[in-house]
Amino acid sequence: MARICTLLFFIWLLLPTPSLAALMHIDDNTPTPLNLTPWLVATHPSASSQLADIQSLPKKEWHNFTHDDIQKLSLHNFWLSFSLHSDDETLSRILALNNPLLDNVTIYHLVDDKLVNTEHMGDTLPYTERPLLSNIFLYPFKINPHERHTFYLHIETEGSAAIPLNLWSANDLAQIAESTAVEHGFQLGVLAAIGIFSLFIALASGSFSYSYYSGYVLSMTLLVATINGFAFRFLWPNWPALQQLMVPILLPWVMAFALMFTEKILQLKYHNRRMLLICRYSAVYILLVSLLVPFVRYGTVLYIEIISVVVLSAILMMLAIVQAINGHKLAKHYTIGWVSMLTGACISGLLYLGVINLNIKPQTPVMFGLTFEIIFMSLVLAIRYNDERKAKLRIQQEALKQAQKIRSAREEALKLEAETNERLEQMVQERTLELEITLRELHEANQKLTEQSTIDSLTGVKNRSAFDKRLLAESRISRRQETPIALLMLDIDRFKSINDHFGHLAGDEALKKIAQTLQQHLKRPTDLVSRFGGEEFAIILPNTTAEGALKVAEGIRNAVTSIDLEWEGKPIPLTISIGVSADIMASEQHSTELLEQADKALYQAKNNGRNQVKLYVPARAEPN
Repeated sequence: MARICTLLFFIWLLLPTPSLAALMHIDDNTPTPLNLTPWLVATHPSASSQLADIQSLPKKEWHNFTHDDIQKLSLHNFWLSFSLHSDDETLSRILALNNPLLDNVTIYHLVDDKLVNTEHMGDTLPYTERPLLSNIFLYPFKINPHERHTFYLHIETEGSAAIPLNLWSANDLAQIAESTAVEHGFQLGVLAAIGIFSLFIALASGSFSYSYYSGYVLSMTLLVATINGFAFRFLWPNWPALQQLMVPILLPWVMAFALMFTEKILQLKYHNRRMLLICRYSAVYILLVSLLVPFVRYGTVLYIEIISVVVLSAILMMLAIVQAINGHKLAKHYTIGWVSMLTGACISGLLYLGVINLNIKPQTPVMFGLTFEIIFMSLVLAIRYNDERKAKLRIQQEALKQAQKIRSAREEALKLEAETNERLEQMVQERTLELEITLRELHEANQKLTEQSTIDSLTGVKNRSAFDKRLLAESRISRRQETPIALLMLDIDRFKSINDHFGHLAGDEALKKIAQTLQQHLKRPTDLVSRFGGEEFAIILPNTTAEGALKVAEGIRNAVTSIDLEWEGKPIPLTISIGVSADIMASEQHSTELLEQADKALYQAKNNGRNQVKLYVPARAEPN
């Protein structure tokens, strides 16, 4: 109860007052970029409100800004606020909002609670109306000594409402803007060059493969430029209405060209008619989806398109894998290229849909995968072109040989037949060998994936899935052999405080150190350590009584307390609380009860002061 009260008091301190968030002090030594997200407070008014209405809101209507405020692709209408203060220096700073796709952003700038400026930005306004001409939204201001600067941001947008808000100095922003422009310019230049070159080849040769590939690359280049704000800046700066339509229009066209290119590069017309129909029907479907853009809300149609792209990308990957297994040479190369794009598209799709939350922009994963995939697909096309050229040359040579052999004697014809049979047999053997090697590699890859799926990527111990399977197996052994089994539930004390004071990287290092200590402390091969979730670990001790489990738990607690962990020269004290339960399993459901008992014991240890071990003891019924 004391822990809950302390937590509630801490939350109350963080709640914004009518003048909003806690005052953030900055000076000339404050590093930039300064991520303002931890200082943001947010509110979602039920109706359209003006600045005066927002300022008069009670503090309970405000909360610390989190990912939940911008989750999902929908219509967003919310307010953000933060405050700055400089003691003895005059500073020039730039507020940077790095999401070029926001529809409407209104910045209210108050100095000592007096409104000094109101700035309207967003891609629904012409590009030239921005205070600083950049593909992202920038707002420059100067802060004098002893001034309190309060900012209110009114965000109205559909789709992704990511708010990467940073405070820059002019010099630092200029340097990073220059390097970022070079990076994006190089990437867009490479993509555009590949697309135009492929278009010229398509026009010269009449190849559908190069035509579809050129359409895919060029539409993807325009989509990337639109997402990053470069298209709005350089191509249609005075047409904000077009900017609103380009992403949902280009996304289906990119996928349609990818489907048609896949049909050609995998030669489905000759190898698998069912897969051919899947590609063509999928292309028709995604193009029909693009027709919804003028009639359906932006967020809704983008949600449909992203789900469709993720599903169709998975279908393309499956088709390529099947063709690769069947021995199609280009399918193997195609799979390598497409897997990077599929991975990036899936991660970006999940980020846009709010299923996962990573500290990166939603378009970043697909951008990395896209660059590799397009370059690699150029290689696939070159290989196919070379193979076709060699095949035509071989056919011509063979036709000439056949004409010569027809005029030859019967003996030469028989000799040719024998040589041909020998060559065919050799080709069959080579193809069989390639298939065996591929199957062997797939089997090895499946084994590695199976092993990796049971390991927690951060700590190196078993994950929750492996824990559940092992607990079920050991519970059945305990029930069959009537031997006790013990469970230890461990929780790092004040782990949130470590993250808050030292950063999440320090928290990750603490998790790794504790996981290593747990593994080193357990000696029996049958004992299992797993990361149960967050800062919690769970240990299975087969054939162990409650007394033995308490000794092991106490030893682990002392070992963790002895860990010497420093971060940036500052020591980080580590302690854990442990809940212990042990019993002989009597049924399939008993393992779940044992886990709940260990969890209750853990909470007893936490509530009794932390850094201790508690054994679960059933509550005794009071006499009547």
